[in-house]
This record gives sequence, C-alpha cells and structure tokens, in this order.
Amino acid sequence: MGFPHQRPRRTRQSDAWRRMVRETHLTPDAFIYPLFVVPGRAVRHAVESMPGIFQLSVDEVLKDARATSATDPKGLAAQAIGAIKEACPQLLVWADVCLCGATDHGHCGHVLANGAIDNDSSIQTLAEVALNYARAGADAVAPSDMMDGRVAAIRARLDEAGRATTPIVAYAAKFASSFYGPFREAAESAPAFGDRRSYQMDPANAREALREVLLDVEEGADLVMVKPAGPYLDVIRRVRDAVRVPVVAYQVSGEFSLIKAAAARGWIDERAAVLETLTGIRRAGADLIISYFAPEVVQWLRA
Repeated sequence: MGFPHQRPRRTRQSDAWRRMVRETHLTPDAFIYPLFVVPGRAVRHAVESMPGIFQLSVDEVLKDARATSATDPKGLAAQAIGAIKEACPQLLVWADVCLCGATDHGHCGHVLANGAIDNDSSIQTLAEVALNYARAGADAVAPSDMMDGRVAAIRARLDEAGRATTPIVAYAAKFASSFYGPFREAAESAPAFGDRRSYQMDPANAREALREVLLDVEEGADLVMVKPAGPYLDVIRRVRDAVRVPVVAYQVSGEFSLIKAAAARGWIDERAAVLETLTGIRRAGADLIISYFAPEVVQWLRA
C-alpha cells in the first residue's frame, strides 16, 4: 500500500523517535587518532594546513636512504610507542609501518638506481620495521606501503620472533589520492622525486581494490583498511560485503582540512559536517574510522 497508509515521516517526528529507529551509530570505541611524531624535545609545531593538528616530539632521529631509524629499537617511532604505552598502558597503539618517513627520498620502499621501487627487498625491511614496533610495545602494526606480499612477510617475521599475537592492520586499498597533501606536510614525507602511483592504487579501480583486500586477508591481515574514506564509500561497501574481518576507513588529512577551511569561513557547521561525514563512512560499512576529528567526536558523543 502507498500513501496515505505508508507514512515514513511518522518515525521522524521527534528526536526521541529518530534516535529509536537510527540505523547507524557512532561510538567512541570506533575511532583511531593519528599522531605525528618528530625529532627533538619539547616540540609542538602546528601543521599549517591542518588547524588544531601538531607535530609532537619524542627524541632526536636522522634519516637515510634505507630507513635505518625505523628498524632501530631506539629510533623515533619506537621511542614514541614505548612512551605512549608507559603513560597509557590501556590505550591500543597502532604503529604505521612504512619507509617514507624514515628515508631521505620519501618513497615507501627501497629505490633502485633507475628510480624504480624494489618491491621484494622493501618487504623484508618492512617486516623488520614491524617487528621493531611490536617489540617497542605496539598493539598492532599497520603496513601502509602497498608493496606486494608485505603482509605475508610481516606475518612470518612476527611469528618467528614470538609475536604471533600481534595483529596486522593492512592498508589494503590505499589509493594514490589528491587528498594526502596536508598529511605530507605534517609527516614531512613527500617523495623527493616522482610520485607513488606505481604502488598506490589508481582511484578509478574498485575491482582491483577488492583484489588487493582479498590478497591481504589471504596473507594474514587481521583488519583491512580503505584509504581515503569519503571519496571511496563504494569501495568500503564492497569490502565490507566481501570479507569477515573488521574493516577500517581512514578519513584523511585533505578531508579534515576541507571541513576545517569551510567551517572557518562560516560556510558549514563544523560539528554537523563532521558527524555527517563520519556517519556516512560507518553507514558504508566501516567498523572503525581513523580520523583527525577523533578527540572532538569522542567528547561530543560523551557529552
């Protein structure tokens, strides 16, 4: 039967009704907050393109072409992980596993003389980086490099080192996106030459994204991620329908900065826009969301 018997507005007429029949919910447990750690002491440097986000120091570190600091137990990331776990042992710390932030060339793998990225030697270093972070106290390791076979290499290295219980959160469908610009300022990780399109995914490809995700699950990923989130809601839904592991979506720096910039000019309501975009990501199928808005959202949800 149609109108007037069917009246969907009946359960929208008050806030109490809307809350009762709401299909998608945001909860504090669903959020992960990214942090940018830099060398030095007492450093709190504002990221110009990301209002309210800062680079925060733990200790001094140097960069080279082979990402040596990332495999150093006394390196910057390892120290940051240890310090956070000591201060907040109940907090789950995910360590981003990549080489771009620890190399002088800014690429996510080893660079050959001809400028190509050497996949197979890179995954061995990535496995050592993951083990280093696990030993430092990371509750999960999250390879973000998009090298082929890196999940299997990391799983094998963790297992043989007695870290079989450390989960892998795979950046399984990471696209070569224009929305990473502010992050690259914050992480100081823009490539010194070329771009990352030979290893990050073509934004036009959804079927290939699903292939990447299924390969990572087969190799041992405990959680899989789609990055960015907002422009790829269709991919999130495809992934959610295809796998039985938790699905993570990354609301990236460009998504954050666009909302911040529009809100600063009075063009949108920041809180309403944040909650709407995050609800959309959850509705698409994400179980967990990495977002720079996480601290504010948790406060809003608990208020």
